[in-house]
Amino acid sequence: MVTAFAPLAWFGVGWLSLGGLFLLLGSTLAGSRRAGDGALIAASHGFGSFLAGVSWIYVSLSVFGGMPAAVAALATVLFCLLMSVFPALAGALYVRLAMAGRLQRALLFAALWTLAEWLRGWVLTGFPWLGAGYAQTPPSPLAGYAPLLGVLGVSLASALVGALLGETLRRWLATDDCPPSGWLRWCPALPLAGVALILAAGQLLRELRWTQPAGEPVSVALLQGNVAQEMKWRPERFAESLRIYYELARGHPAQLTVLPETALPAFLDQVPQGYLDALQELAQRRNGDLLLGVAVGEGQRRYFNSALSLGASGRQRYDKVHLVPFGEFVPPGFAWFMAMANIPMSDFTPGSRRQTPLSLAGQQVAVNICYEDLFGEEIITALPAATLLVNISNVAWFGDSLAPAQHLQIARMRALESGRMMLRATNTGMTAIVDVDGSVRAVLPPFTRGALQGQVIGYTGATPYVRWGNWPVVVLALLLVAVTGCRGSRA
Repeated sequence: MVTAFAPLAWFGVGWLSLGGLFLLLGSTLAGSRRAGDGALIAASHGFGSFLAGVSWIYVSLSVFGGMPAAVAALATVLFCLLMSVFPALAGALYVRLAMAGRLQRALLFAALWTLAEWLRGWVLTGFPWLGAGYAQTPPSPLAGYAPLLGVLGVSLASALVGALLGETLRRWLATDDCPPSGWLRWCPALPLAGVALILAAGQLLRELRWTQPAGEPVSVALLQGNVAQEMKWRPERFAESLRIYYELARGHPAQLTVLPETALPAFLDQVPQGYLDALQELAQRRNGDLLLGVAVGEGQRRYFNSALSLGASGRQRYDKVHLVPFGEFVPPGFAWFMAMANIPMSDFTPGSRRQTPLSLAGQQVAVNICYEDLFGEEIITALPAATLLVNISNVAWFGDSLAPAQHLQIARMRALESGRMMLRATNTGMTAIVDVDGSVRAVLPPFTRGALQGQVIGYTGATPYVRWGNWPVVVLALLLVAVTGCRGSRA
């Protein structure tokens, strides 16, 4: 399953993996139909996917967090087991409810898989990473469903394609399900026709444009300082970090300059005022704006992971709302766990959910910080007012792992859902300009220092997903479960 996601992005592997799971679950239906069997099969599938796909959690805890290797490994395994509960729930329900015909079983499987991903996206603050839909960014034809139903809708389509492919294989291997007539050879191709229909519809939807360009193009410079994570927070390296980003900003003029998350590794009031004035002057000289990541303290107990703007449009600020458990806040009862790790600034205060887009370089910019772009339904709260999406990240915590490429793929899905371009400025990669159709217009090589310059344009209007969010696909999945999960006769 993991190879379906970036960096390999073999999106068809996702269908085959889900199709294989569908077949394995189907093999239990002729036996005792114990829910535990279905849960074990689906949990094993999920555990293997998570253990390989989010192995970078171990890197952040052990290599950069300073946690003992054995404890970090155990924490990673336990986390993957926890995430496996959601596919296990889908597998258990499938085995208990799948009593209808073959097509109904495929629909039930896809609906339960989608609902499990939806639950995983918000239970315990949510972890939607490696959702099946994320593997279907362009050139996958299923990307066309994203502006309508979001990544959950793409997951539904992907799971249904996988189930129908699994059913196709099952019919080829067991032709006794087909009438013994001259058209016997076509019987296994019936579910394949459904696959072709879903893919063709998705490809046609990719040609539609739900939003419209507005205004003149804006020049941008996305800065990638490539400051090593193990060096970033050392006091003796503070001045060097400031110098790196000032020189990058000065050497790459643009109307909108974007620095990564916590590009300035200190609280705002610890940054020399002369340095901020120099950045302000750079931006104003170009009649533009500069957006930078910095921690902002308020009082003795509150501090925010923020994006601060300087320049012609005046000082504005966005405070991160959706914080990362253990990385940015300590869940109740887990202070002992955090004591074993060395993670600077690991107890932020969440920002207000009512923040408006920032007015920068003539655009209305919806800023999101790092992990926040995993949550499409939260991103769209700034739309349709926002004309441009900007993400600032520091995935140096995960080293040279799968995380940077996977995170860029997630950003591509947000562009598709919203009908907006997405700009990403990261510390070590992957800094990129993502077009409104989810394609990557330009990207800097990871672990290099530089600036990505280009021309972007704002968009107005609203996709169906922006208007309705996740609820249409959740309701559709629930209806499918209600209709196909009733106890009836087997086909």
